[in-house]
Amino acid sequence: MRDWRSAPLTTVDAALCAYAEKLTRQPAETGAADIQHLLSLGLDERAIHDAVQIIGYFNYINRVADALGVEPETFIPLWGAP
Repeated sequence: MRDWRSAPLTTVDAALCAYAEKLTRQPAETGAADIQHLLSLGLDERAIHDAVQIIGYFNYINRVADALGVEPETFIPLWGAP
């Protein structure tokens, strides 16, 4: 839950995580080759579109929260916490 690279993910899920990381950290470096790779793994254009929308939304809302100094809710347990 803390590092997708060591999680037991399917090939498609690992590819989506790699794409999400790239889109988050190096958005200007993403392109047609990334989309083609996801298509080659069996995702269709709608699934890729939906993934991009979700990745983009989480990037947006996290930046807004960081910029406004929003603190995480204390009643929500951290992922992977007992």
